[in-house]
Amino acid sequence: MYRPRLLTPGPVELHPRALEALSRPQLHHRSDEAKRVFLKAKAGLEAAFKTQGQVLMLTGSGTAAMDALVQNLFAPGARVLVPVHGNFSERWAKIAQQAGLEVVRLELEWGRVVRPEHLEEASGPFDGLLLTHSESSTGALNDVRTLAQAFKARFPEGLVVVDAITSMFLSEFELEGWGLDAAACGSQKGIMCPPGLGYAALSPRAIEHLKPRGFYLNLASELKVQSSGESAWTPAINLVAATAAVLEELLPRLPEHLALKEQQNAILYASGERLGLKPVPEVKSPATTCFYLPEGTSYAQLKEAFAARGATIIGGQGQLKGRVFRLSLMGYSDLYDAYAVARMLEDVLADF
Repeated sequence: MYRPRLLTPGPVELHPRALEALSRPQLHHRSDEAKRVFLKAKAGLEAAFKTQGQVLMLTGSGTAAMDALVQNLFAPGARVLVPVHGNFSERWAKIAQQAGLEVVRLELEWGRVVRPEHLEEASGPFDGLLLTHSESSTGALNDVRTLAQAFKARFPEGLVVVDAITSMFLSEFELEGWGLDAAACGSQKGIMCPPGLGYAALSPRAIEHLKPRGFYLNLASELKVQSSGESAWTPAINLVAATAAVLEELLPRLPEHLALKEQQNAILYASGERLGLKPVPEVKSPATTCFYLPEGTSYAQLKEAFAARGATIIGGQGQLKGRVFRLSLMGYSDLYDAYAVARMLEDVLADF
């Protein structure tokens, strides 16, 4: 008999403070208590993003936050550069195209990271750059700070918007300090809460450049009310309470938490490579361990072997489907969980 283990890069195993918050009686979202909880969560998120702007909580996934940022920061016809090197950077391109933007794709091999020289190859001008910090479909981590500097050296008026969905609370991150203008995140990742909230971070510069569009994801509407502890529409207030509860414990020890996530991922990679597995990413993100499948083994076989030991893993996406498998300890876990999963990986591979 094995305890269930959720080893996927979202949803993740929940933080005990999130579970405790979710067990409380239902709040009415317009009550004074709900406003207090809302403001507490909002202030914590702004501290985590290191922004003097605002972080807006949207009822939806991280993709909702991505969609809202594109819709509200760029007018139709705006020209944006999108490096595509995995499934989630591909998502940026699709969102921008659907929003009526002129999308210039910078195609890279999946698993590689974006480098300043890649951006220099693109012929401008550009109104924006859409980046993925942690490309969890491949396990790769981009140096978005350096990329933002390189982009703005050529296009100082352009906006740099980042998918930080699997990097927040797992890697170092700063909004204005790194020259970034906006970023998206989601509740079911490094913050260790259930799915259902998207976090849209706006620097002061991004707020000045808002071009509000849409109805439900209109960020101008949200800006008007969220500073007072409400949202324009009914929020997932229970998830807001879970966000506030986790941040209260996580923020004071965030450096130690980030070091743990780095160490956990290093343990999994070291174990896999020792067993002959080939890593996918050029630069490894702490969020996800991604290996090519062992020769002669299908993902279905590997998934079944993990499931027999109580664990849920995830396979590849897009052009990596059927070629890779992914493990993640971005949820609530400690150092010894990493050693346990490394041993499980050893046992699973022994079956083949």
